[in-house]
Amino acid sequence: MGHLKAGRLAADIGGTFTDVALECGPRRITAKVLTTPLEPERGVVRGILEVLKNAALSPAEIEVFVHGTTLATNALIERKGATTALVTTEGFRDVIEIGRESRFDQYDINLVKPQPLVPRSLRVTVPERLAVDGSVVVPLDLRRLEDHVRAFRAANVTSIAVGLLHSYVNSSHEEQVGERLQQLMPDAYVSLSSKVCPEVREYERLMTTCANAYVQPQIASYLQRLRAELDRMGLSAPMVLMTSGGGLTTLENACELPIRLVESGPAGGAILASHVGSESGESSLLSFDMGGTTAKICIIDNSEPLKSRSFEVARSKRFMKGSGMPIRIPVIEMVEIGAGGGSIARVDTLGRIQVGPESATSEPGPACYGRGGNHATVTDADLVLGKIDRQHFAGGSINLRPDASRDAIASHLAAASSDIEMGAFGICEVVEENMANASRVHAIERGKDVRARTMVAFGGAAPLHAARLAEKLGIRRVIVPRSAGVGSAVGFLRAPLSYEVVRSLFVKIPRLDVATANRQFDDMVDEAAAVVRAAKPDAPLEVRRSVFLRYSGQGHEIDVALPDRALVDSDRDAITKAFTQAYQALYKRTISQADIEALSWAVTVTAVEDRSAQAIPFIGADVEAEPLRQSRLFDGRLGKFIDSPVYWRDAIGVNQAIVGPAVIAEDETSTVVTSSFVASIDPAGSIILDAKH
Repeated sequence: MGHLKAGRLAADIGGTFTDVALECGPRRITAKVLTTPLEPERGVVRGILEVLKNAALSPAEIEVFVHGTTLATNALIERKGATTALVTTEGFRDVIEIGRESRFDQYDINLVKPQPLVPRSLRVTVPERLAVDGSVVVPLDLRRLEDHVRAFRAANVTSIAVGLLHSYVNSSHEEQVGERLQQLMPDAYVSLSSKVCPEVREYERLMTTCANAYVQPQIASYLQRLRAELDRMGLSAPMVLMTSGGGLTTLENACELPIRLVESGPAGGAILASHVGSESGESSLLSFDMGGTTAKICIIDNSEPLKSRSFEVARSKRFMKGSGMPIRIPVIEMVEIGAGGGSIARVDTLGRIQVGPESATSEPGPACYGRGGNHATVTDADLVLGKIDRQHFAGGSINLRPDASRDAIASHLAAASSDIEMGAFGICEVVEENMANASRVHAIERGKDVRARTMVAFGGAAPLHAARLAEKLGIRRVIVPRSAGVGSAVGFLRAPLSYEVVRSLFVKIPRLDVATANRQFDDMVDEAAAVVRAAKPDAPLEVRRSVFLRYSGQGHEIDVALPDRALVDSDRDAITKAFTQAYQALYKRTISQADIEALSWAVTVTAVEDRSAQAIPFIGADVEAEPLRQSRLFDGRLGKFIDSPVYWRDAIGVNQAIVGPAVIAEDETSTVVTSSFVASIDPAGSIILDAKH
């Protein structure tokens, strides 16, 4: 007799911790274990075994396993990917170095542009040329490839990016190059730009393809090792991967296009924040995710995170647009800064406290972990300031050492503060002001006001800092959901199984051939549906279509929704009207004499699932909780230590008001209630912090 499939499992690998969440019927069991950077699958398996044991389930009883990881992001940031080569059209060897031929900081005379992932010696060309409509101008000549392959072998190349001019219109030349490379180098990975990013703009397309090739050997190898480990332990459930755009994809697709996983962990957090906001009746949100290494801020309107078609990885100057690698994939739009619990504090040459972006990660970790780290980190400051409940940190798996934190702060911040407590306060104030500034900039650039929003805080460190961050931003309500410490992993279990395909097809709307557009849409729907059905063959599918439009001659497009059916001739007028309204809403004007043109077309196919079956009911405590003990908590607004009660989260009564300052402890994190807020538990089980005045 076979096992009854009962559990849904998720794991999120962060720079410091690996978070695991298991939902089984009305229960949710979570675990937080240290990440194992050299063999990330070890940390994942350890966390899975822990939650299975606590749930009294066998691996065979898992229905689906959802995974997200920062490994691709870290490989790009740390430049620890594969030795990669690029094959492109003759004359276009230096596109990825020239870029947009602009300086991201006009007045920095010592500006150094980021180095391309592929050095010039490994960027090679083949004779060929396609016109903008895909017609052949110069036939492809493959004979030069054999010489290139000899050079690749000599340089130990293991991955090759292929990006030919206008291949998004006609992929035949790229496919021929790819086939020949696989014949000559059967062990090498080959990424084709017509598969990775079939869109206009050569620089972004080639950079995205190079990035995919750069991380593919590492990510594909890791995912295959993890799949083998799961099979060995008897966990045969389908493994699906969180993508940057907020959907789930198959293992096979993730191995072929690992660049789509770059922002997978933060995307899971944004999905959770949307879900929590809907539960609490809040649709205008600021999602705040702070883990061990980074903090992520995301704006959510009408319960939907803002989305984008592109973003930058590894900016050499923090917040400076243009200083990173442009990646063109569907992505949930957010700002990410090096501000996490493990972020290292130091004193600069002017005697100022600086925090991050360097992190102590999990090895050796903050000084208080007692694993060999001696740098002062945000976690060390939190411990000194009384924000962390030592007994339940990481579920009690790590025995924190306050003496080590104090020693680290005393030795590394002596130039800025002779008082250890004030040094710790300085660390927290700097990191919180950095996050507040990033939030303001991110919102202002998008014409949004953070003050009118409700903050949703999750991740191991966010609930410690959320109230103080809200004070700085003028936010009057903060929500800390259940299982906040492993929020992204919980968010994975709320994400839809979906896949997005974008392709360029340039056309002026008044002359749109709807038959041509419909043929392209049919191909795109088939491609996206094949990925979704590979993971869930019998699920009904929902299809969303859109087009990226602009006025003729402009350089940026607006995403306009299309009917979920084949286009007809009368849709030209409807598309024109929809674009004009969207343009007016954004820019408060229209350009009546200019033609409207389409650049790219998008399709998202989603498996329709019964979300009500995934709800985890909350049963609150009937009586008011008594404090576990008193803590000496530093209140940032008051600027002093106050004896504050520590409550256990699950014991707080549903109608009980916790007046700050106070600490609410749980296994994976602690929520600090500052003197500005009153805390309570809502019907969904979330902690609600409401401003007192």
